[in-house]
Amino acid sequence: MAETSTHGAGTIEALSLVPKAEGRQSMKDFKSDQEVRWCPGCGDYAILAAVQGFMPELGLAKENIVFVSGIGCSSRFPYYMNTYGMHSIHGRAPAIATGLASSRRDLSVWVVTGDGDALSIGGNHLIHALRRNVNLKILLFNNRIYGLTKGQYSPTSEVGKITKSTPMGSLDAPFNPVSLAIGAEASFVARTVDSDRKHLTEVLRQASAHQGTALIEIYQNCNIFNDGAFDALKDKQQAEEAVIRLEHGKPIRFGGDLAKGVVRDPVTGDLKVVAVTPDNEDQVLVHDAHAESPTTAFALSRLADPDTLHHTPIGVLRSVDRPVYDTQMADQLDHAIEQHGKGDLAALLAGGDTWTVVG
Repeated sequence: MAETSTHGAGTIEALSLVPKAEGRQSMKDFKSDQEVRWCPGCGDYAILAAVQGFMPELGLAKENIVFVSGIGCSSRFPYYMNTYGMHSIHGRAPAIATGLASSRRDLSVWVVTGDGDALSIGGNHLIHALRRNVNLKILLFNNRIYGLTKGQYSPTSEVGKITKSTPMGSLDAPFNPVSLAIGAEASFVARTVDSDRKHLTEVLRQASAHQGTALIEIYQNCNIFNDGAFDALKDKQQAEEAVIRLEHGKPIRFGGDLAKGVVRDPVTGDLKVVAVTPDNEDQVLVHDAHAESPTTAFALSRLADPDTLHHTPIGVLRSVDRPVYDTQMADQLDHAIEQHGKGDLAALLAGGDTWTVVG
C-alpha cells in the first residue's frame, strides 16, 4: 500500500514516499488496453513508445504514477498509459498537477501538453508551475501547429506561417519554449526530438531524477498539418550541421569532425557559432548545465533560428537545485501543527465575524 501523508511529512524526502514496484516490469506493463488513435505517422506514437519503454526504469508501482493532460492531440496520452491519469481542461494541466503533487507526495506526477495547450490559454499556469518549482515532470510536445483543431497557427509557429487562420501569413513572433522556461526560473529545462528515441530516453532519465519542475520540450512532427517542420534536425546530413548536442562538462562542438563550436563574443557577450581552429579552440564553451546563473543557458536557447532551425541545441540546457514547492509547503504545515496543533475546520467556518441576514 502507498505510504501517504495528510500534511506532507515535510522532513522526509519526496522520493522516499514513493513505493517501489513489486517484481520486474516491462514496457507492456505500461500499455493500456485503449486503442491508440492518432493520425498514422504522427510523432506522438514515437514519444508514447519511448515513455512506455522508460517507465519501468522508475521502479515505481503503476498505481503511484499519474499522467495529467490538457486539451490537444498530445492530451490523449493518459488513455494510453496503464497508470492513473486525468484528461483535464484546456491549459490547466499544470495547475491540476500542482494540487495533486502538493497533496500527494507519494505520487510521481507527469504533465503532457502541447504548444497550443501550454503556451496559449495555459501560459500563466505553465510559468507559475515553473517558478514555484513543484515536483512535476512536464512533457511539452511542440509541433508548431494546432493539430486537433485542424491546422491553425500556434504560439510557436514561425512568422509568415500560412495556415487556415493566417491565410496571409502569421504576424506573431513565436515563443521559444526553452527560453520561456529559463526566463521563468525553471530548475530543469531540456529539449529533444520525437524520432531520436535514445536521446529522448536519456533526457527522460535525467528529468525523472530531478527534484522540482522539469520541462522537456519535444519537437514532434505533425505529418498532416505541418509535415517536415523539423526535417533539418532529422535528416542525417542536415542534422550533422544543424544539431548541437549538449553534454554537461563537455565542449560545445558539433558538425562534421566537430569542426564547429560555440564561443562567447568578447564585444557583445552573446554566443555565436564559429569554425574551430587552433587559435580559438580554447575559447569554445564547456557546457555547464548546473551553473547557478541562467544567463548562458538562455543564450544557448537563442541560437536556434526559428525559421531554419539551424544551430539548434538539444539536451539538458539547465539542471540546478532549488527548494521544491511541495516540500516547503509541507514543512510550513508541519511547523504550524507543532506550534498551534491541528486546526478545527468547523470552528474556522463558524468563527470570526458572522452576519445574520434578515429577509
